[in-house]
Amino acid sequence: MSDRKLIGQNYTTPDLVAKVTGRAKYAEDYRADGMLFAKLLLSPMPHARVRHIDTRAALALPGVKAIATADDLPDLRGAERALTSEPLYQGEPILAVAAVDEATAAEAIERITLDLEPLPFVIDPMESLRPNGANGRLEGNVWFPAEGGAPAAGGSPPRPKLQTLKWTDQDFADAPEGALPIGKAPEEWSYGDLDAGFRDAALVVDETFVVQSTGHQPMESRSAMAYWQNGKLYLHGSTQSVVRTVDPLASWLGIDAKDIVLISEYCGGGFGSKGAGAISMVIPAVLAKKTGAPVMMRISREEEHYIGRARTGMTGRARVAFRKDGRITALDLFIVEDNGPYGPMGDHRSAGNAASLIWQPIGMRWRGVAVITNTPPRSQQRSPGPMQANAIMEPIVTKAARKLGLDQVAIRRINSPEGKAPYGAPRSNGQRGHVTSAFVKQAFDRGVELFKWDERKARAGKRVGSKVRGLGVAVGPHGAGSIGYDGLMTIRPDGKLYVQSGVGNLGTHSTIDLARVAGEVLAMPWDKVVVNWGNTGKGLPWSCMSVGSQTTHAMTRANMAGASDARRKLQEIAAKDLGGSPTDYDVANERVYHRGSSSRGLTFAQAANRAIELGGKYDGHELPDDIHPFTRRSAGWLTGLGLMGVAKDNYPHDGDTWSFVVGFAEVEVDVETGQTKLIDYLAVADVGIAVNPRSLHGQILGGVNLGVGHALTQRWVYDQQYGVPLAKRFHHNRPLTILDIPSTMHTAVVGLADPETPVGARGVGEPPVGAGYGSVLNAIADAVGEDAFRRAPVTADIVLMTLEHGRRMHEMTAHI
Repeated sequence: MSDRKLIGQNYTTPDLVAKVTGRAKYAEDYRADGMLFAKLLLSPMPHARVRHIDTRAALALPGVKAIATADDLPDLRGAERALTSEPLYQGEPILAVAAVDEATAAEAIERITLDLEPLPFVIDPMESLRPNGANGRLEGNVWFPAEGGAPAAGGSPPRPKLQTLKWTDQDFADAPEGALPIGKAPEEWSYGDLDAGFRDAALVVDETFVVQSTGHQPMESRSAMAYWQNGKLYLHGSTQSVVRTVDPLASWLGIDAKDIVLISEYCGGGFGSKGAGAISMVIPAVLAKKTGAPVMMRISREEEHYIGRARTGMTGRARVAFRKDGRITALDLFIVEDNGPYGPMGDHRSAGNAASLIWQPIGMRWRGVAVITNTPPRSQQRSPGPMQANAIMEPIVTKAARKLGLDQVAIRRINSPEGKAPYGAPRSNGQRGHVTSAFVKQAFDRGVELFKWDERKARAGKRVGSKVRGLGVAVGPHGAGSIGYDGLMTIRPDGKLYVQSGVGNLGTHSTIDLARVAGEVLAMPWDKVVVNWGNTGKGLPWSCMSVGSQTTHAMTRANMAGASDARRKLQEIAAKDLGGSPTDYDVANERVYHRGSSSRGLTFAQAANRAIELGGKYDGHELPDDIHPFTRRSAGWLTGLGLMGVAKDNYPHDGDTWSFVVGFAEVEVDVETGQTKLIDYLAVADVGIAVNPRSLHGQILGGVNLGVGHALTQRWVYDQQYGVPLAKRFHHNRPLTILDIPSTMHTAVVGLADPETPVGARGVGEPPVGAGYGSVLNAIADAVGEDAFRRAPVTADIVLMTLEHGRRMHEMTAHI
């Protein structure tokens, strides 16, 4: 594949025309004869128990066909269900009504009498840890790690448990003003000699930072339509991971996964909130079963705020020791995570891993507490954990750079990972894990040159009128690949290559991009490649979840495995028919031919017909033993259609795959209004080989701008006394718009292949978020002082109050 014609080239994905012309159908676009509409009754309280529901008046309303409650769903052993009898946050669905139209369903909701028993609630995780603080759930307030070792044969692994944890009054009293108290933590790991690192340091900085929770806010809400036919559920929904949504749906409904056909050709954004679909998707399925009719459930923007998931908030305190040259000798990191009402979430652990990787401290201790709150459920939001680590650590490193007289780039470069860099806690063998590769120093060097860092630095911090500019730089890290999935494809008698894609189509192009690897291996012209995606009834292979920036890495490997299998079968069929050894044959120009005589060969169409005649492994009647049962079932539907390429990714892989983006930001702060404006931006990506350069550019900038939005505008606001949200609409919870960013933002790619994957590509979706977040925070600090803020977003009032009083005036409370 050294002479690549598809990989690394720009192209237009076949779904783009459908999107810009409106032909692309999202879940809400589907209609069916006799379709009913569903509306939800949401909890008005942050925590309550349902004592009684009177639905008589609603059911008497003409046009009302059915009502679903938690009694219609299986018991999930304390895990979240689509409908509940103990709502744990305001806005949690209690019941759903199906009627002939939405207006009738909404009127029926108004006629229902709901008797609720109020229960204790908590909004700020720190308040729950106080000696007399409320617990967000009856079972406890903090997730504790699972006890015991491996599960018994055939059993489930031990589950984390909710328990009650309270810190002492002395724990809170001992904390300096504005600092996170340090109490008991259920989770902890360490390595190295922390005492020596702090003892021998030239500088020790101890700071606390509050990282906000934010809703995912995808353009497409989690609407869904469902109907039943011949005992099977057909569900149109919005998911990031088509194949990997089937099993969760089966669990949520209590049915066999074989009885589900999921259709999701287009997903209008998810950012992690639709990683395995949405649990609310089962509501129209339940109502459709009860009524015998198709049911559409359209989710409003306000409902999306409640059930649409959110990033975990964190309050983190880091004590960091530096040598004179800026090298970090010790890091003591303590994180309290706002876990929301369900979980457990592991973002606080991911934050610790990311901090250990990106700063490479010689010694480190991490402690974490995941606290239940009565706010909407959390899910992984683009860069879950590493972005929060950026927020906690960046102000400390920026402050240390100033005190040590070091450049922002220099102090980060000296601490950055290189090669197979170690990270995280010691594992069961006593050794720490390591990454497959890291070329962060090269990214720094490229960015300094392209951004003209030294030239811009000369004018930073100088006030012109009411404006002052600042520069910031940050490294966004994130895991960027997984292994072990299946590739599935067929070459059919029409001579075309049909690649089955089981990942979701969430706007990243990956569901199409990854098929180009198969085309490359088989030297197939792109116009002869057909990609089947978005419908599990089409025979899709077991694939990775489209989360965690893993899709590009995982599925380029899987498709290379499947295409290599198809190539071997082409060579074997040619050798059977034309003589010689399979290794005597090559593929090109839609033919398999003898290297010594190019006229001695078969067209792909001829080889496909021969595969059908030969049967066995060639057309899918015989399948590899190691492929996943889901792939085996899907391949069965494709058996006999042509030559089948099917294989599991068994390529070697030493280390864990991570990607990195280094972000360079220039901002302008108006010290009279407190407003911050992003002037210019450059992101340099260490993500291996680019599969689709244009899409890579878009992914980098999309992630960067999500991070910038967190730095400047996006937040939750909650009434601490009543436990209700005060910022449910975009006006007060505003993502960036096109007016908030420079007209041109720049990207560059290091372009060095990852050595532990055959295509050399890693994922890119999440690393830019931390780079955007951290670099803009650092640029604001460069403009107005590194002590100006210790929470985000850095809004105008925070800047003005600090400048007016000469010290930070904002509180450390969550969600204010």
